[in-house]
Amino acid sequence: MKVKVGINGYGTIGKRVATAVNQQDDMEIVGITKTRPTYEAKDAVKKGYPVYVPKESLEAFEAAGVPVAGTVEDMIEAADIIVDCTPGKLAEEYKAKYAAAGKKAIWQGGEDHGLTGISFNATANYKESWGAQFSRVVSCNTTGLLRTLYKIDENFKIKNAFVTLIRRSADPNDSKNGPINAIEPVVKLPTHHGPDVQSIMPWLNISTMAVKVPTTLMHVHTIVVELEKEATTEEIKEVIRNCPRVMMVKNKDGVKSTAQIMDLARELGRSRGDMFEIVVWEEGIKVVGNTLYFYQAVNQESDVIPENIDCIRSMCKLEADPAKSMEKTDRSMGL
Repeated sequence: MKVKVGINGYGTIGKRVATAVNQQDDMEIVGITKTRPTYEAKDAVKKGYPVYVPKESLEAFEAAGVPVAGTVEDMIEAADIIVDCTPGKLAEEYKAKYAAAGKKAIWQGGEDHGLTGISFNATANYKESWGAQFSRVVSCNTTGLLRTLYKIDENFKIKNAFVTLIRRSADPNDSKNGPINAIEPVVKLPTHHGPDVQSIMPWLNISTMAVKVPTTLMHVHTIVVELEKEATTEEIKEVIRNCPRVMMVKNKDGVKSTAQIMDLARELGRSRGDMFEIVVWEEGIKVVGNTLYFYQAVNQESDVIPENIDCIRSMCKLEADPAKSMEKTDRSMGL
């Protein structure tokens, strides 16, 4: 019997989670929610997703000719688990609704760890969400850092990690917040990314800074790691090469920037041209003494999508083995 998944919020992340759920053989979409009858709502109808809306939006959807299956509360009732992709400031309100209905729910990295008390990354702590009622998939940048740093720490033990995040200014479809013609530093230091990593790796000494730059494609991390155990550049490359959901690329092959990475995703035939893996430049990995340097790129729209699928499996007790869940997810999504 398939787990019934409701998607509360059908935007950048929500619509990608819906596509990924549809690719699984152990779960199914019972509905998505929208607050306005936008092109995304109309596209959801074309895809065959039942659309649920807030009570106050019913009239607007009717006037726009967009059929609705019921209210948001109706979708919550129909689902076994809700993947919450709603905007900020709504989490506590919806948490109360999910709890009252006795439903499981997953939030995204824009919410604080304290909302659920459990944060999720498939590589690092899959079993911590096993059977849980509430969990949170950490943000795109935190997901990227965990995928590489967890395995490096596992093999060579990290003494300290220093990360600068070069962040996109807005998503490609966001004309409200970007693009910007500026480089904007995040002056509240250290940034929240380090503590977010520590919500899953509490033992890790990590400090983070960030700057916002005029691009919509991806984030890039510059990472400096002090290692406790000796390692060669080649040994680090081998570890990163074998990290789940990490792709090694070569500058000499023409992948010199985030532009080529996103073009590579399109050439691979990925849904929406997404790059679900964290991308690391092979030539940019270097060990000097006990210090490791490397660069990695994060597609902010998509790297958390497979994590949401695995989080559903863990919370709904569909697969106890993290590696088997990840393999199933990756195969179905074409990673």
